[in-house]
Amino acid sequence: MKLLVFVLNKEEYTEQVLEMFVELGVPGATIIDTVGMGRVLSQEIPIFAGFVDLMAGARPSNKTVFTLVSDDAVEDIVRGIEKVIGNLDEPGTGVMFTIPVDWSKGIAKEPLEAPEEL
Repeated sequence: MKLLVFVLNKEEYTEQVLEMFVELGVPGATIIDTVGMGRVLSQEIPIFAGFVDLMAGARPSNKTVFTLVSDDAVEDIVRGIEKVIGNLDEPGTGVMFTIPVDWSKGIAKEPLEAPEEL
């Protein structure tokens, strides 16, 4: 099992990426609003205010997606994401990586059955 972390710079593709996850059988994901280091440095820390010009055209925020997937699913997910947003090697698209997970708890392995009435 892998923890897949995907920073989506083009927020307008969030819905399409999540639809693709569902199509590939990804059981769930957590999505958080995030901001890159360059944005914070250039706008919130006075000593780095000169970086504002370097940030021209940069996006103000992004979405970071966390999900646990099987080892076998990673390649299909990468292909699916790149089909939606373009090549991740191109600047401004996003960043993705996986981390091996050797233990987890609270992850549904099979669809949950409806509880019996008491």
